Amino acid sequence: MERIDKTEELIAHLARVSDDLSQIVARQEAQIARLERRVEMLSQREAERELEAGGGIPLADQRPPHW
Repeated sequence: MERIDKTEELIAHLARVSDDLSQIVARQEAQIARLERRVEMLSQREAERELEAGGGIPLADQRPPHW
């Protein structure tokens, strides 16, 4: 009986940890999506700024000099 109690306790603990990790992953997924949108927005702004300033191809779209 003690063995069953320990197993049930372990399962309950693992279920809690699994739920906690699931919530963390969901929050991180939302945060990553927000950050990706922000990076895209900043990249577009910088490309527009470079076009206005220099009139050439934006740096982000140019091949690096070592290519």
